[in-house]
Amino acid sequence: MRILSIQSSVSYGHVGNSAAVFPLQRIGVDVMPIYTVMFSNHTGYGSWRGPMMSGDDVREIVVGIGERGGLSDVDAVLSGYQGGDSIGDAILDAVARVKEANPDAIYACDPVLGNARSGCHVSPEVQNLIRDRVVPRADLITPNQFELGFLTGTSPDTLDSTLAAVDLVRAAGPSTVLVTSVDRPDRPDDAIEMLAVTDAGAWLIETPRIPFKVNGSGDVTAALFTAHFGRSSDGADALERTTASVFALLERTFAAGSRELQLVEAQEAYAHPDMRFSAQRVR
Repeated sequence: MRILSIQSSVSYGHVGNSAAVFPLQRIGVDVMPIYTVMFSNHTGYGSWRGPMMSGDDVREIVVGIGERGGLSDVDAVLSGYQGGDSIGDAILDAVARVKEANPDAIYACDPVLGNARSGCHVSPEVQNLIRDRVVPRADLITPNQFELGFLTGTSPDTLDSTLAAVDLVRAAGPSTVLVTSVDRPDRPDDAIEMLAVTDAGAWLIETPRIPFKVNGSGDVTAALFTAHFGRSSDGADALERTTASVFALLERTFAAGSRELQLVEAQEAYAHPDMRFSAQRVR
């Protein structure tokens, strides 16, 4: 399997491609990373150094890959945070080029907009870009529950309302949806869930809630789910494998007291996940 991953890159820590590439490689995926920024560290630290790439920079790299014949066997284009129209347009152009070379390729988008705790933390330009132009072009999306609500103009807080919101966003384009950070009133306070919905059904999985937040975990989740689902087309299996790997990564990071993901230290959890959690069919 080969994935063209268009995301940010940092030298210190693990977010964007710096979080997604190694776990994918560890499970045998050939990744071609294209960087949208090349920063010293993620912006959560409040200060950082390094350049942003332009949409034209991204296009030039994609054209160069195409000139080598490197787009014809791409199985998926993966994108995360999009800083504005320039990068968004370049990603959509890359998707079009890949699908022209390989009509079976999919576009997997993590529609990074915000979270329930802090609300929407991207500009109105990016909000409109993701909701109106990017998500309708995607085949697979991985929003958290807050982002799902933003995309659909709803407030999902129960399983039924979350499934209804997924139906709305699937009607707009993407056939496969992974909802992360699912919270609902009838769930134990010490647990957290993810929901996967495909043409074949819907599955919910629950893990213990680890009491911290670390940047980059969503990027790993989106990457692994894209790869596992791309290989098997089995939503339940992809959900279980992704959950096992990401939970082990977070568990190890929390035990280390680290602000940054223990991405390399947890590598066995990607290749040989401990399948502790079972997905339950809910539709």
